[in-house]
Amino acid sequence: MVVQGSELDARCGRCGKAKMLTDGTTGERFCGGCGFVVNEIVNDLGPERQSFSKEQFEDRARTGVPTSLAMHDMGLATVIGQANKDSTGKPLSASMKNTITRLRTWDSRSQVHEATERNCRQAFSELSRLKDKLALSDAVVEKTAYIYRKALEKGLAKGRSIPGLIAAALYLSCRETGTPRTLNEVARRINVKKKDVSRCYRLLLQELDMTMPVLDPIKCMSRIASESGLSEKVKREALKILEQANEKEISAGKDPMGLAAAALYLSCAIHGDSTTQKVIAIAAGVTEVTIRNRYKGLRELLDIQVPDKKTRSELA
Repeated sequence: MVVQGSELDARCGRCGKAKMLTDGTTGERFCGGCGFVVNEIVNDLGPERQSFSKEQFEDRARTGVPTSLAMHDMGLATVIGQANKDSTGKPLSASMKNTITRLRTWDSRSQVHEATERNCRQAFSELSRLKDKLALSDAVVEKTAYIYRKALEKGLAKGRSIPGLIAAALYLSCRETGTPRTLNEVARRINVKKKDVSRCYRLLLQELDMTMPVLDPIKCMSRIASESGLSEKVKREALKILEQANEKEISAGKDPMGLAAAALYLSCAIHGDSTTQKVIAIAAGVTEVTIRNRYKGLRELLDIQVPDKKTRSELA
């Protein structure tokens, strides 16, 4: 397919009469009158093929993935493509295919030659799986990779489990970004004992000189309510209870997940919701004893009256 050039360089530079044409098949730009060829190949900066969605456009783009701390080479390494074709699109000969295959093998080996790179590759592979299991954002993943690289620079990975250290870095990142994820949940998803993750967590806090902010129970409440299938009316009442607890400084020193679960159970009792303590405890990752203790403390300190079944039926 032959198309005309733009208005800026529409005329031929040699004869100055005819317009410049572009051959879409070969990529040549030439004069329609004298046949003078200006360019033999026109670089196409667009996607490889036509795309019909955002995912297809990103997959077929020529630029590749952006740089990321969560990749062992930060996305800056070169990659030999899998297509066994030359620059003109012709298939390679059998001997050249073998040569390119060996080059691909040595290229992949050279990228993880050092022990630190191999460590990062295994750790960030675990992090990628955790991202899907815990539904984490890219900001949390990038922060986790940054903390883990700092730990590697200080030599904290020697003699320690890679999954345990990356899980501790992930929990630190969740605490810093305010993402409601518990230590039990992170340890369970990565299949590492909570004791090992806790040990690595304390080590990172001490060696990296980090101070963790207190997790807000209100952020934990929304997640527990969604997993328990509670109504919006119960959520709003629990939100009021937690705001009153924060104003009177009742939440200081308490586990945020346990306090949020107790506020939700108290809200269920006020509105007559039949959700049990066990359902909320499983969603929050705490025990039923914790919910009962926090429930009793909230009722007494906030002076909340819970109507019994008879009073609730009369009000209805």
